[in-house]
Parts: sequence; C-alpha cells; structure tokens
Amino acid sequence: MKLYNTMTRKKEEFVPLEDNKVKIYSCGPTVYNYFHIGNARPFIIFDCLRRYFEYRGYDVTFVQNYTDIDDKMINRANEEGITVKELADRFIKEYEIDAKGLGIRPASVHPKATEHIDDIIAFIKTLMEKGYAYEAGGDVYYDTSKNPEYGKLSNKNLDELELGARIEVDDRKRNPMDFVLWKAKKENEPYWNSPWGEGRPGWHIECSVMSMKYLGDTIDIHCGGADLVFPHHENEIAQSESATGKTFARYWLHNGFININNEKMSKSKGNFFTVRDIVKHFDYEVLRFFMLSAHYRSPINFSDELLQQAEKGLDRIYECLLNLKRIFKEGVTGGALSEELVENLKGYKEKFIEAMDDDLNTADAVSVLFEMVRYANGLINGQALNPAEAKVVYDLFKELGGVLGLLGNEKDEDEDIDQKIKDLIEKRQEARKNKNWAEADAIRDRLKEMGIVLEDTPQGVRWKRI
Repeated sequence: MKLYNTMTRKKEEFVPLEDNKVKIYSCGPTVYNYFHIGNARPFIIFDCLRRYFEYRGYDVTFVQNYTDIDDKMINRANEEGITVKELADRFIKEYEIDAKGLGIRPASVHPKATEHIDDIIAFIKTLMEKGYAYEAGGDVYYDTSKNPEYGKLSNKNLDELELGARIEVDDRKRNPMDFVLWKAKKENEPYWNSPWGEGRPGWHIECSVMSMKYLGDTIDIHCGGADLVFPHHENEIAQSESATGKTFARYWLHNGFININNEKMSKSKGNFFTVRDIVKHFDYEVLRFFMLSAHYRSPINFSDELLQQAEKGLDRIYECLLNLKRIFKEGVTGGALSEELVENLKGYKEKFIEAMDDDLNTADAVSVLFEMVRYANGLINGQALNPAEAKVVYDLFKELGGVLGLLGNEKDEDEDIDQKIKDLIEKRQEARKNKNWAEADAIRDRLKEMGIVLEDTPQGVRWKRI
C-alpha cells in the first residue's frame, strides 16, 4: 500500500513500525457546536483508512481526541451561562449521533484534553528542562528558535512562516513564531494549578501528549485536514520531537478542502453548513458516499445538485442488491457457480484493492462498485444468475461496501413495504390474472402516487420507491 506523505511530498510504501499493527492518531472535534461538513470529510476519510487496514488484516489502534477546552468553548459556554464541561458533554453526545449516522466507528480511545492536565504539565516541564520552553508572566511558550527543523512539515523556514503568518502580537514572546504551551488564568475561564500558576493548556500540546500516552513516542500515521498542517501539526512535531528526540509520526496524511458551489466555505459568506443541517434533506449515508466519491487529497465541491447525484448513485447500488436478494431468497435451489462469474468477481475485488492500495483512492473504489452494478444487472436482466451465484455477487457488494463504510442500511423488502402496499400489489396481480386491465392500471397509478413504481419482469413484479 502506498500513501502520500505530506512530510516528503510523495507517495511512499507503507511499512508499519510493528508487524501487523498500525497506530493512527486523528485530530478530532472541538466540541463547542455541531461539526460542519468540512470536519466531516477527515472524520469519514480516516475512518475509511482504519477500516481498510483492518480489512487487510492489520491490528489498528485508532486514537481521536476531543478538544474540550479552548477559546471557542470558553466563549460559547460564557454566552450560554453554563460551564465548559456542560457544553463539552452536550456536544460530545451530538458528535456521537452524527458520527454514528455517517458510519464513523468509535475510536479505540477518545481522550479529552481536560482529563490529561497532569500529563500535559509533565510534558511541558520536560520541554523546559531541555531548554525548548520558557515561562513569561504565567504563560509558557515553545521556543521555535531552538529547533532548526521547525517548519519541515509545511516545507518552510522560520522567516517564511513569519512572513506569511497572522501573528498575534505578544511582547512576552522571545520570537514572533513561538507558540503557547500553557496559558495563564484569565477572568471567567476554567483553570488548573501548575508550577507556573493557575491556567490551562494551549491547543497544540494536547494532541502530542495524548498521542504519546496511548500510542507511544512514535506512531505510524497522523492525519487531519489540510488546514491543520500549519500551525497545529507543525507545532505538534516540534514539541514532540524536542521532548523525546524521536520521530513523532512516520506518515502524515491530510485531506483537501471543501468548496460550497465553487466557493470556499465560510460563515461570512453564508455558505457554512453543519452535518445536522445537511441531514435534514439527505440521508447520512448519502453524505458519506459523496465524500468517498472523490480522492481524499483533492478539493471537493459541495452542492445540492451533487448530493442528489450521489443519492441516485447510492440508490442504484441498493436496487441492484435488492434484485440480487430476490433471486437467492426466492430461488428453489442454490445451483453451481460458473467459472466465468468467479473469475469476474475476483477481478473486481482485485481492482478494488488496487485502488485502495494507491493512496486510499476511494473514488476509483466506488467506480468498481458501479462496474459491478452494470455487470450484475446484465446477468439479472438476462436471467443468467442462479440463486447461489446471486448470493456470491451480493456478498461481494457487502464486503467491499463494508470497507468503505457503505451499504449497511439495506432494508429487507418485507420491512420496507407496509401491508397496504403489499395488498395493492397482490390486488393488481389478481386483476391482471383476470385480464381486468383497467383495474390493474388504476392500481399501478395509485401506487405511483404513493411513491411506488412497479416493473413487470419475467421473474415477477419488482418495485422501487421514487
């Protein structure tokens, strides 16, 4: 498997630190609000990465943090007149609802920043003892001038970073690019005791500390959105490698941005959408399918029209699954598998794995599913599938779809159609049998008004919702 490493700017063969084990740290949500579709993309993509490693037989430890203390959280909690913890607890629950809907599996560990204050303090003390950090007025800063490799992830030196950055003016810093590890207490803010006085951790420090606590000093993969390359991930590398003298992460993966109707998503432009907004109009799985239909490193354009296309594409796959299920559920005998079918299915599986091995190319993997739909529909329409063959085609769809976190919301036909509709279909069949064509057509029209379209085939009546 090859992965594009942001650190080296090229695809590299993935070689784990330990045989058959993969350690992944993925930056999680700041839990002060519902997460937006820009956040959803890395959550979905790197859940898929985890699923694929497990599919290939790896033992994966996947850590995703909750940032439950920062400026946005403090401001929102103060606005609502509640504690930061109450705010965090509320939106962690909301995150879990949306994550489950999107097929994002719970991490092996979901650590919270506020539950690791002692670890954070110990880490900062190590940096100070090694000369990489200094205290100024109750704040503690990382000294970027002491690290000649600072900027290696974003591929810039200190001068370039300083020139292009929006730097908060602070006379207490030794250097403009120094970043805060510990913030002194301010009014109406939560705080903890520390050797430098009452205060709270900075943002960057938590991920280094929690990654090391649960995954060790060096991990296989660190991932997140492209917006985290600088300063967040750059700062993680600097503080982590200064503390341990070891490589922090061997592969850095970053997904591309999302545009809304070809414009950058922003609250000021009024084109900022949470996942909760989107699922009022589209199913969660449609959103996941949409995100996986593009390569994760490419920018992706988001619009109602494109979501509708994704919805139709997903429905097409589910309809194929339903038709396959009808054949193997209604079939009297299993039947033998033709050599041609077995070889074709083997080819689709190999093509799927080849796509996923090429830097997690989910776009090409989804294309394989559509190739399988065309192949299966051809066999179904030609009545060229016995029940046993229909079952193995169906099973491969479910297997490969499961790797992508898709095709798990299939409903049994009997569960998906209520008794009234079943009675109408049976009544129409009786009318056709008695050659009462007017009544049969009237029932078909009534069903259409109810959102049910019928298709008369040699195998019997098929239906689908519209």
